[in-house]
Amino acid sequence: MVENKILEKLKVKIFADGADIEGIKLLDKKNFIKGFTTNPSLMKKSGVSDYKEYALSVLNVIKNKPISFEVFSDDLPEMQKQAEEIARWSKNISVKIPVTNTKQVSTAEIIKKLSDKGIQCNITAIFTEEQIKTVLEALNENTPAILSVFAGRIADAGQDPEFIMKNCIKLAKVKPKSEVLWASTRELYNIFQAEKIGCHIITVPHSILNKLDSLGRDLNEYSLETVKGFYKDAKAAGYKIET
Repeated sequence: MVENKILEKLKVKIFADGADIEGIKLLDKKNFIKGFTTNPSLMKKSGVSDYKEYALSVLNVIKNKPISFEVFSDDLPEMQKQAEEIARWSKNISVKIPVTNTKQVSTAEIIKKLSDKGIQCNITAIFTEEQIKTVLEALNENTPAILSVFAGRIADAGQDPEFIMKNCIKLAKVKPKSEVLWASTRELYNIFQAEKIGCHIITVPHSILNKLDSLGRDLNEYSLETVKGFYKDAKAAGYKIET
């Protein structure tokens, strides 16, 4: 398929972001999908009620690709315990740790403890260069880590996500085993933006991955299809204007 050929040439690793287990099963069959991410909000949206039961069912499917599961406690010591428990479920897990708790207390202390134990963390909800500096200081240089920077939400705030992402990628070089992930992806083009700036990973919602058949399309044909859609819908609605 056209999209496979285009995406398999990219250096940026494409992860699938979602909690729908049937969608995960389908995407796991795609060679260009290199890993998976999820979070408590996506799990709730998918109707997940038992966290561990769900995670183990996903791990029964995703055995050889990296996958991230997130802690959900707001108490730092409990957060650490949850992270250690989640890490025990499988070797391909990166434990997602929010960069702060809801009281805006930095989680750097527990990130350091986990990283020193060799637990691979995915530090999430990073928005600023100062946050990434704090996280990098906490990471053990011998333990792999993912730094999830929310490019889409940065753009929602009216700031240039590429500028911040580029700086985060530069900063992350001090810990060569750390990888910067483009998070809160809004459109397919973000994949190519991430590729252009040298981002290591981009995680893409299932709904956006479903648009992959549009990659490489002739824009004139795409334009015609759009016009036909307007015409079809107007006709189906029975719209009339007396002229």
